[in-house]
Amino acid sequence: MMDQKEVNLIKMIGKANEITEEEVDELIKHPQTVTNLRLMTEDERFEHLYYLILLMKADGRVIREEIAFCEKIALRLGYDKEVIGALSQHIYSDPEIQSDRKMLRAKFDRYRIH
Repeated sequence: MMDQKEVNLIKMIGKANEITEEEVDELIKHPQTVTNLRLMTEDERFEHLYYLILLMKADGRVIREEIAFCEKIALRLGYDKEVIGALSQHIYSDPEIQSDRKMLRAKFDRYRIH
């Protein structure tokens, strides 16, 4: 079950990407699996992990299961799981606090598994 702060954040991210609240509600009710994460561009991978970490922190609590899930997704995207810790220390639970995206992207790129 998602916390209301997490739902609100998902809706805000959806709005920023021109997805209506109704579409977001439908996606939450009926989530779909992304079959091949490695087909994503580097920018899409970065954005995916950025928003995933932001979502993990949205309710002000981070539990071990959430971290493990983020690390699992990082590995599937082709990045060392340590990227989650490196990025999360600069991504804040309040989406109004802007992170230095250029610095985060540079950190992100260093964790690519070759």
